Amino acid sequence: MEHNAASAWLAEAASAAEQQGPGNLLRVVLIVTVLGCVLTAWFLLRGYKRKDD
Repeated sequence: MEHNAASAWLAEAASAAEQQGPGNLLRVVLIVTVLGCVLTAWFLLRGYKRKDD
């Protein structure tokens, strides 16, 4: 008995993506890019904090 649930799910997801277009993918990529830039800026700029005692 073969278990093709994963391949059937992938084929269904691919056909749904073709019908839907790249809208959701681009939205996710943009959100991840913005969050990555914010986290990178925070990480780099926190090293420039001075302690004036």
